[in-house]
Amino acid sequence: MEILWVLMALVMMGCVLLPFLRRRRGMIEQVPPGHPDAADPADYGFVREEDLDVRMPGPDQDLLDVLDLVQRTQDHRAATQLLAGTPAEGEVRWQRVQAFAGAASLELQRRPGGVSEVPGGQWQRVWRAEQPKDPGGAAVHAEFLVQQAWRTSTPGTDEFRIIMEEARDACGQAALLAPGDPVPYIVELSVARGLGYAQPEFEKLWLKILDRAPHHMGAHLAALHYWCEKWHGSRALAYEFAEAAAARAPQGSLLAAMPLFAVFEHLPEVNLVRGFYQSEVVTKAMHGALFAVHSARPDDPMLAHVRHLLVFFLVRAERWSEAMDQLIHVDGHVGALPWTLCGDPAAEFAVYRALAVAGYEANGGSPATLMS
Repeated sequence: MEILWVLMALVMMGCVLLPFLRRRRGMIEQVPPGHPDAADPADYGFVREEDLDVRMPGPDQDLLDVLDLVQRTQDHRAATQLLAGTPAEGEVRWQRVQAFAGAASLELQRRPGGVSEVPGGQWQRVWRAEQPKDPGGAAVHAEFLVQQAWRTSTPGTDEFRIIMEEARDACGQAALLAPGDPVPYIVELSVARGLGYAQPEFEKLWLKILDRAPHHMGAHLAALHYWCEKWHGSRALAYEFAEAAAARAPQGSLLAAMPLFAVFEHLPEVNLVRGFYQSEVVTKAMHGALFAVHSARPDDPMLAHVRHLLVFFLVRAERWSEAMDQLIHVDGHVGALPWTLCGDPAAEFAVYRALAVAGYEANGGSPATLMS
């Protein structure tokens, strides 16, 4: 399997496109396109790479329909109505706020505007101006500013700090409009990371979220970033935070998968030690995530996030059959970690999917055995 580890090292270093793969008696080899022995993800009904949806981790047809309408008409009213009908305490509202803000931010990035051109994402600004008391619009505006800061400026610069300070004010305004809604405080978690809140200040913010939504998976993932070694914590603090969340997770909660996200956040940039992904720490975290997936409600909006990360780890651990089982649930949508860290999420996902298919078939698997 040496070729597998060379390919994985290339993936880690550069988000590369993977050549076609052949599977032969437990081995994975590169072959030219069109080779008769090449493993073909299409045999499993998987979506073509160019058709993968990079906007969300999983399906939310109501959101997709509204996003398409808003971006086509530049009229925010459908978005206003959708968020008004989305419960404040669940994960879906947070995901939809992120999606609307992200869509507006990307529109602006692609079409910054000029003398004779209206800037992209104008509907988001009109929404905030025309309905200043709408809590949904206020939350989207706050998240929009956060995403603008990360997308357009460098942490530590004056420009970054100015945008983040504005985002912090926007979070406060959104919180006043919806006292029981955890979303404005979840948005502020990213502000806290960017502005480097002191730990007592961050913990005070975190308690506000726990008071409103103690088992909110999206909030825990956002908070985990703060505690990571690359930001304001350490590997030990991040693991402690993730393991505490998993320990207090109620039955059926995906919080049991938190340790796997902590492991992911502290992966070495390039790792050529084959046994790393089969080590006790990684294996234990994977088993916790697999347990969480098997115990969760099928309609849990965070389920796809966990499945996507499991694909990454299961492929690297050469657990091909389990990786394929996750793929058949999430294929088609790739707007989740780890793919979104790459410049081309669809291509990155396709690399791992191709490896999973090749490894599965090299060990006797086929479309018939997967579907049986």
